[in-house]
Amino acid sequence: MMQIFNFRYDNVPMEINRLRCRVNYHALKFLPDIEEMADKLATKMRNRTSSGNPYMALHLRYEKGMVGLSFCDFAGTREEKVMMAAYRQKEWPRRFKNGSHLWPLALQKRKEGRCPLEPGEIAVILRALGYTRETQIYVASGQVYGGKNRMAPLRNMFPNLVTKEELASTAEMEHFRKHVTSLAALDFLVCLKSDVFVMTHGGNFAKLIMGARRYSGRHRLKSIKPDKGLMSKSLGDPYLAWASFAEDVVISHQARAGLPEPTFPGYDLWENPLTPCMCRA
Repeated sequence: MMQIFNFRYDNVPMEINRLRCRVNYHALKFLPDIEEMADKLATKMRNRTSSGNPYMALHLRYEKGMVGLSFCDFAGTREEKVMMAAYRQKEWPRRFKNGSHLWPLALQKRKEGRCPLEPGEIAVILRALGYTRETQIYVASGQVYGGKNRMAPLRNMFPNLVTKEELASTAEMEHFRKHVTSLAALDFLVCLKSDVFVMTHGGNFAKLIMGARRYSGRHRLKSIKPDKGLMSKSLGDPYLAWASFAEDVVISHQARAGLPEPTFPGYDLWENPLTPCMCRA
């Protein structure tokens, strides 16, 4: 049903957009067992936090397929790069043949902010925004490309980092493992209930969470959409002092914290439902 309503808001009459809003946000329901399990996970996250510390949900888009499809250049061993090139050539032969894998193009995409952030990069951004080692982070993600080694910088800076599999017992998760969509639904709800939601790349999952938090009023809590282009320039400057970097991060993210914004032609309604959807308020 949601895919039917996945189009730009300015292409259809307002009454159709309002129907789409009700489908995307107001009428969105989950099976009782999914709702119950998500409540348990969210409660466990809240029980882990101490007074004054937020419970953060991090949608980390760094699966092998996403890294490959992005055709961006990432830090890694020579062996990793060779294997990734072979994977891209097999899965996307036309783009590979057109030179999308070449370093100059990959570097340009990163400067334009079109590459998914690595776990270590998002860790540095969160620290610059003032989040400490005590922050409790729920990670919504598929299998991270590079495994434990790639996750190490994020875990070292934020040791209180867990997934649903680490929060729940094997028996509790057994029922949901039968369907990938059920696992995604659990992640969706735990992210939706969080004090802080952070997305590292685009996609309908993260956009719908951003939109739902705005629609429900949870935008009063933070939803952070990192400025990947700025991060690319800053992290690539070896002479930039930490204080200057942190100041740049804070300033650039003041307008990227999930507050509703007036929509305009071409704007993505999933992520920002203000004008067509929130007129009810």
